[in-house]
Amino acid sequence: MRRSYAEITGRGADVVVIGTGDVRYAKAFVAEEEIPFLVLVDDEARAAQAASVRKVNFLTLLGPAAWAETRRAWRDGYRIHKSGKRVTQLGATFVIGPGPTVHFAHHASDSGDAAAVETVLAALPAPR
Repeated sequence: MRRSYAEITGRGADVVVIGTGDVRYAKAFVAEEEIPFLVLVDDEARAAQAASVRKVNFLTLLGPAAWAETRRAWRDGYRIHKSGKRVTQLGATFVIGPGPTVHFAHHASDSGDAAAVETVLAALPAPR
């Protein structure tokens, strides 16, 4: 989302990330990756539970599919950072609002599964 942040905000939307690490880890992540949007910490997993974000077991995290995704991420120039408190917590992406309406939801099926930026952009209003 960082690479598409200007396009997202240009459509009148914003990005908020909710992570599983602690505040110190989140600050380091924001600084190292030059994250331009708000990063919050969900220590108690309340946001994850409210959004029905899935978890996986450790065998899935250590399996061949996860290693393939890790290699792909490295190849594509992404850094793998220290994991947060809930390493089995998967990710999710939502386009919400205005108001409480959810326009798009993607719940990751594994650690390398992320919503395609093009799909997220398609759920947003046309550029202004």
